[in-house]
Amino acid sequence: MKKKNCQKNLLWALPNVLTYIRILIIPAIFCILYSDNEIYSNVVACFLFGLASITDYFDGYLSRKMKLTSEIGRFLDPIADKLLVATILIVLVQTKFIGVFETILASVIICREIFVSGLREYLGNFHIKMPVSKLAKWKTTSQLFAIACLILGNPHINKFYNSFWDYFTFNVYVAGICLLLIASILTIWTGKQYMTIAFKYMQDKKQ
Repeated sequence: MKKKNCQKNLLWALPNVLTYIRILIIPAIFCILYSDNEIYSNVVACFLFGLASITDYFDGYLSRKMKLTSEIGRFLDPIADKLLVATILIVLVQTKFIGVFETILASVIICREIFVSGLREYLGNFHIKMPVSKLAKWKTTSQLFAIACLILGNPHINKFYNSFWDYFTFNVYVAGICLLLIASILTIWTGKQYMTIAFKYMQDKKQ
C-alpha cells in the first residue's frame, strides 16, 4: 500500500511533469507548422521543439539527481521521445515537401525506432535490459539538431537570395539535411548493435 501511495505521489514529480510537457508540445508544433505565416511559424515551432528537446535532457537528469523514479516515468519517457521525433519528421515531409532523399532518411529513423522498441519489449519479457550506448546518445543529439534545422530552414529558396533571412534559412536547411544523414547512419549502426544483443540472446535461448 505504501509503495502504491509513493508511486501516486510521484505522478506529478518534476521529471514526470517535464515528460508531460514534452508530449503536449507535439500537437502545438503540429498546428504551428500547418499555419500560413511561414517565417514566424518556423521560428516558433523551432523554439518549441528546442524546449521539448531540453525537457528530454532535464527529466532524466532530475530523476537521477533527485532519485525520483516511477513506473509512469519509465513508461512515458521513451515513448515521448519517439512521439516527438516521429510526428515532427512526418509533418516536415508533408508540409515542406522535402525530397526523396530526406524522406528516405526520415523513414530510416522512424523504422529503427519502431524496430528497437519491439526488441526492447521482447527482451523485457525476459527481464533483459538494453542499456543506451554513448553512440546512441550521439544519434539522439544529431537527430534533434537535424530536426530543429529542418523546422527553421527553408528548402524552397532559389540561388538568388532576396534577403539575409533567405540565405540563412536555406543554409540552415542544408545543415539539417547533413545532420539528418549523420543521424541516419548512427541510427542504422546503433540499431545493428541492439539487434546483435537481441539475436545473441535468441541463439542462447535455443541452445
